[in-house]
Amino acid sequence: MRVLVVEDARSLADVLAEGLHDQGIAVDVAYDGLAAAAKLDTNAYDAVVLDRDLPGIHGDTLCQMISDRDDRPMVLMLTAADTPADRVGGLTLGADDYLVKPFHFPELVLRLRALSRRRPYTHARTLRAAGIELDPVLSTATRDGRRLELSVKEFEVLTALLRASPAPLSAEALLEQVWDENADPFTNTVAVTIGRLRRKLGTPSVISTTPTVGYRIE
Repeated sequence: MRVLVVEDARSLADVLAEGLHDQGIAVDVAYDGLAAAAKLDTNAYDAVVLDRDLPGIHGDTLCQMISDRDDRPMVLMLTAADTPADRVGGLTLGADDYLVKPFHFPELVLRLRALSRRRPYTHARTLRAAGIELDPVLSTATRDGRRLELSVKEFEVLTALLRASPAPLSAEALLEQVWDENADPFTNTVAVTIGRLRRKLGTPSVISTTPTVGYRIE
């Protein structure tokens, strides 16, 4: 999952980004509405954590802009206002969920994962190919009935490959889906993660590499 956190309180935005990173979620941060709009035009996100009171472009306006997009991310709106009228107003603007400040971080994570599952184009819950079964919600994966002990990034790479199968994914596409905008495009982290994943999947190998094209699940 890749998430954009839009929050003008920098300390809160940075804490949220760090916490979501620890949960294995790729996170980008924008501190105002203008920066958020630019990132939304550049990157594909599964969800946006959107503060309602933003400089540059107000959160209400940005929420409406997001809701008009074709392949739009889900929106979790944050606000300090807690009246029924405020909640209804936020949802009317196109927000998919609403969380009042202050909030408990575990609840935010659960709501984000729930929103990801609610996307109209969400894939089937259990992904299957080449004897592999993976449940993105429960974060479990097996091959031929054997449980796979994967790191967070290995699990996310395997998820991306299974969702794309039988089509290949380039290293650049994997960087975008599994890491975030701070990832070095010249890094070998994708190749290293694929190597570890191949070893954990065992034999026969099911991840093939096509030079200049990318990786695929056979």
